[in-house]
Amino acid sequence: MTNNIYKTNDPEIDRMIDDLADRCASGDCREIFRQIFTTVTKLGLEHDDLGDFKLVNTTLKELRHSFRVFSPYRTRRKVMVFGSARTQENGPDYILAQEVSRQLVQQGYMMISGAGPGIMEAVNRGAGKEHSFGVNIKLPFEQSANPYIIDDPKLMQCKYFFTRKLIFAKESDATILLPGGFGTLDEGFEMLTLFQTGKTLPRPIVLLEDSKGDYWKTWLDFLDSVLIERGFVSQEDRKLLQVAHSPQEAAKYVTDFFRVYHSLRYVRGLTVLRFTREIPEKFINQLNADFKDILSKGNIRASAPLKEELENREHLNLPRLVLDFNHRSFGRLNEMIYLINRSLP
Repeated sequence: MTNNIYKTNDPEIDRMIDDLADRCASGDCREIFRQIFTTVTKLGLEHDDLGDFKLVNTTLKELRHSFRVFSPYRTRRKVMVFGSARTQENGPDYILAQEVSRQLVQQGYMMISGAGPGIMEAVNRGAGKEHSFGVNIKLPFEQSANPYIIDDPKLMQCKYFFTRKLIFAKESDATILLPGGFGTLDEGFEMLTLFQTGKTLPRPIVLLEDSKGDYWKTWLDFLDSVLIERGFVSQEDRKLLQVAHSPQEAAKYVTDFFRVYHSLRYVRGLTVLRFTREIPEKFINQLNADFKDILSKGNIRASAPLKEELENREHLNLPRLVLDFNHRSFGRLNEMIYLINRSLP
């Protein structure tokens, strides 16, 4: 159905946009394309700031390219790893990043790095080109791609950090953070903010460093003594994070998260959790007793696929739990997912 409100209000231009949308897409996608073309046209009609147009143009190009790079691999889960570009090859964090990437690839995952040196290099090296992506950033001092991803078709370059971070979040299922500087903390806080506010789906977020290191201990002390103590974040937000001191432990946090849990979908205000096996009624009763605080009303209940899922044929063979989630307690929701994964055979 055509949106009669969002138009340029120039009948001739609107007819050309409709024709172009017809040529590019069909079904629901056609209306989205019509709105995209309308937005781009309005940009030109409303003002003539070349800098604004360049920003929009580059952003669309980078996103289009990322879709082309990642779309053939959407059926495989992916883990993004962040850490310092300054980490040396013989350092313990480099070895951890390389090894956790190797282990996760062995278990069917693909890895995403920032394509640069240090931890990023270790990730691509451990995963190998066949199983890894690089999302590089163009910097004034020219951060070149590391030798373990360079010239690979799964390497892409971004001009803007915001498109790069969007790609990281959109295309990954899990996050591993190793010690690093401003960039690492920026990317880590981005993922925590998206998860805490429900702008990204549940995922494992793992803080990884050598058992002799104190980077994440110091950071978590700040989180506890300042952010939580002063009420800037809640105690339950702590449950968004896991700490690991070995590649085996970090890899297990990731793989265990998807042992029973499969995916989440919002449908008409309901939260639908999909699983790879049936959730026994007795266990659902336990969840209702233990996690009543995350409900806005009603209870947690088993469900067949909802109408919208049937129409889109979304994982129709998977068991489901449906709940009226309060859309605030994402740390507790994450805790419930971990409990289900640990408790079921």
